[in-house]
Amino acid sequence: MSLFRTILFVAALAGIGTGLVGAGLHLLTTVPLILKAETFEQAEAAAPAHDHANATAQAAGAQESAAHEHDSEAWAPADGFERNGLTLLFTVLTGFGFALLLVSASEIAGGLQNWHQGVIWGLAGFAVFTLAPGLGLPPELPAMPAGDLAARQLWWVGTAAATAGGLALLAFGRSPLLAVAGVALIVAPQLIGAPQPDSYETAIPEALHHRFVVASVAVSFVFWALLGGLAGWLRPRLAAPAA
Repeated sequence: MSLFRTILFVAALAGIGTGLVGAGLHLLTTVPLILKAETFEQAEAAAPAHDHANATAQAAGAQESAAHEHDSEAWAPADGFERNGLTLLFTVLTGFGFALLLVSASEIAGGLQNWHQGVIWGLAGFAVFTLAPGLGLPPELPAMPAGDLAARQLWWVGTAAATAGGLALLAFGRSPLLAVAGVALIVAPQLIGAPQPDSYETAIPEALHHRFVVASVAVSFVFWALLGGLAGWLRPRLAAPAA
């Protein structure tokens, strides 16, 4: 039971601390870019609709317009305090969830002994959850084209799992064959390829998307390095009293 409490407390403290820092970084970097992209999305939605060729097409267009009006009435957080507050809340919850996963996985390998070791585990998390999936599915802004949602989710989960397994074989495998298998696991999802949209046409400027991708990856790198470092620093300090 003491081990469970240690894992929980380390994950909670590391996740909350990292989540607060991550939320602040997102509010300073990625959120302004998302708000700017939404102006392009709104401008595209406000553009005049094309004329329909016949009565059937007109009826279909009317139904589509009604659906859009219904969607527009759906709840969405107001800009400012409400939106920023939800960003903070969800980033903290995400930090706790990832910290719980990182600390639990590291316990299987013997537990984190110091912050240096924690940073290494954090960078492994960055590779698994950001770098590898981002090669096929880079961060997207509103109004950008995307492939089928279910297919993208399946590829993302499969890529993260394969990358985690591959890194584990490289780090803990005791034979060249296991190392080769690890590399194959990491490379396989990239060779399969992520689901792509039918068209890449978008109102979002390429430079804006590029800035968003760079900012998202940079924030994620800091998030994971800090998460691992905090977990590695906290774990021996909380584990000793529990023992």
